[in-house]
Formats: sequence, C-alpha cells, structure tokens
Amino acid sequence: VMVWLRRTTHYLFIVVVAVNSTLLTINAGDYIFYTDWAWTSFVVFSISQSTMLAVGAIYYMLFTGVPGTATYYATIMTIYTWVAKGAWFALGYPMDFVTVPIWIPSAMLLDLTYWATRRNKHAAIIIGGTLIGLSLPMFNMINLLLIRDPLEVAFKYPRPTLPPYMTPIEPQVGKFYNSPVALGSGAGAVLTVPIAALGAKLNTWTYRWMAA
Repeated sequence: VMVWLRRTTHYLFIVVVAVNSTLLTINAGDYIFYTDWAWTSFVVFSISQSTMLAVGAIYYMLFTGVPGTATYYATIMTIYTWVAKGAWFALGYPMDFVTVPIWIPSAMLLDLTYWATRRNKHAAIIIGGTLIGLSLPMFNMINLLLIRDPLEVAFKYPRPTLPPYMTPIEPQVGKFYNSPVALGSGAGAVLTVPIAALGAKLNTWTYRWMAA
C-alpha cells in the first residue's frame, strides 16, 4: 500500500508542477507568443521555455528513472495550455490569438537521449539539455508558420491587460535580430545545459527530504 501511495503521490506531484510550469509561461517572455515585440520576444521566449522545460522534465525523468517521463511532463503542460487557449477563445478572441508552445518533441529528444545512453545522467544533462535548447525554437517557429500573422492578431486584438504606455507603436520585426531561431537555439543550447544540471541536482535534495 505504501509503495502504491508513493507512486500515486509522485505522479500527482508531476501534474501539479507541470501545471504550475505552464502558469509560469505567462511571465516567461510573452504568453501570446511574442506578438508585442515580435522577434525580440521570440528569442526571450525560446530561452525561457527551453530552460523551464529542461529543469522540470529532467528532474522527474531522473526521479523516476524511466525514459518517457519527460514527454509525460511536457504533455501535461501542453494540455493545460490548450485549456488556457480555450479560455481566451471563450472571451471572444480568435483561436490564433494564443499559440501553444511545442514542448513535446523537445522532451522526446531528452527521453531518447536518456534511453540511448542507458540511463546515463550526465549524458542526459549535456546531450539532452543541448537538444532541448536547439530544438524548441525550431519547432515553435515551424508552428508559427501554420497560423495567421501574430503581429496582425496583436494589433487587431490588443491584450486587455496591456497598459496603454506599453502598446507597441510599430512592429519590431528584424530591428534587433536577423535570425531569431538561430539566436534562440544558440543561446538556449548553452543555457539549458546548466539549468538541466540544476534539475538533476534537485533530485539530491528530494531524496534527502524523503529520507528525513
């Protein structure tokens, strides 16, 4: 019974943290997927989403020791964000107003790395973390090509929570970065590795807490 209780509590814990990670998306870059400042926010969003996914996904993957847990974690985040997307749609905004980030393929790469290296923690941190940072901006940009122009949507449906002094005057496309995907992937690949290491380190603290 205790084993079953621990497993059930553990998986519920994953759901709770994944949901909270999704809520953090609101404060990570631009929740409406960089519609206010275009490519500049895309880079910030890519880095923040890559690191946020890595720290939670690798934590739970190493905690369970089961390849596939990272994808499970990313799936919960995705489902919860679709719920948020539905809430915005219910308020009268178009379906394209919220673009759900593409977390799942990047999490699958982390799981694949862990599985292919026979559950090697350090390989998961270095290789898996790098793959998350490299892939997430690319998957998200491909996703954006399939929807209406985000800038058009942003100006047509301004966010009600945006203060008047923050309302963009003109599009910032191409003003600071010529290649947001390259910059987001490059910076993400570098920064996601130490954040993945932090996620792995959290296991040490968790085990100590459980043993107390």
